[in-house]
Amino acid sequence: MMTEAAKGRILLSVTGFNPQRWHELLSVRREVVLEPQTPSDPSIHYAVVWKQKPHALSNLPNLRAVFSIGAGVDHLFSDPGLPDVPIVRVVAENLAQHMTEYVCWRVLDHHRQGLLHRQQQKRRIWREPAQPAADAVSVGIMGLGNLGRAAARALLMLGFRVNGWSRTGTTMEGVACFGGKEGLEPFLRATDMLVVLLPLTPATTGVVNFELLSKLRRDNALGGAVLINAGRGRLQKDADIARALDEGVLKEASLDVFETEPLPKTSPLWTHEKVFVTPHAAATSDPTHLAGPMLDQMDACDRGETLENLVDRSAGY
Repeated sequence: MMTEAAKGRILLSVTGFNPQRWHELLSVRREVVLEPQTPSDPSIHYAVVWKQKPHALSNLPNLRAVFSIGAGVDHLFSDPGLPDVPIVRVVAENLAQHMTEYVCWRVLDHHRQGLLHRQQQKRRIWREPAQPAADAVSVGIMGLGNLGRAAARALLMLGFRVNGWSRTGTTMEGVACFGGKEGLEPFLRATDMLVVLLPLTPATTGVVNFELLSKLRRDNALGGAVLINAGRGRLQKDADIARALDEGVLKEASLDVFETEPLPKTSPLWTHEKVFVTPHAAATSDPTHLAGPMLDQMDACDRGETLENLVDRSAGY
């Protein structure tokens, strides 16, 4: 059995938050460093990263795999020095649970007319509006990966009709599935409430624009189309969403991600009466639940076993 001392080191390279908790949990089973000891440190076998500095991974001769802390991996592909080693995306029940909670929260709030009730409360109006049944509403999920499928299962249990769109046309029991470019417009035309959980790739950048939103079904039980984006900020065009709301293409929107983050204080989305804003908080990566599975994968790789949840470089996720 390999001793702890003989195991390769982990390079922890993150920006945007304090890495202390990640360092603490990963250090239980391996030595963790925040910088290579030498320009080409042979002791580093694995890297755990989030928005690492450019070329931070480019000169590590014994690097075996890179683990992304977040669900998105677009930050990795923006590094011109990314080495040709396997990339492992984070997959955990805890992360899927958080995203499912967010999606159900926002879907139910729009469905149960939360905006109207909050407005009535401010004006002290006691009036019960007509309430459609869940099975009268179609929720469309763009992106049927691990997070999208978990959310779809929960929405089905709540009684909603669920559509799903994916690049490859993935199928899922109980979900009306559409795929590829030819399936996108039929998917949108059949959707009352759009939930965006796509990965960010060159092909999906800016996909949530005015043209796409104008294809959503507006003549529906909700009284208009609704957008929920909990995927990546650069999937959307913020100005197009504001325009869609102002012109009646969208009835309401819940946005957890934005083109620029933090959302600039000058953005009209902050004060738009039809927009609900959260600060990229739908599904935060929790090291308590993610560090252990990462370490297990590293041990398995050391034994010569195949890594799981690998990123498809050609697809970008």
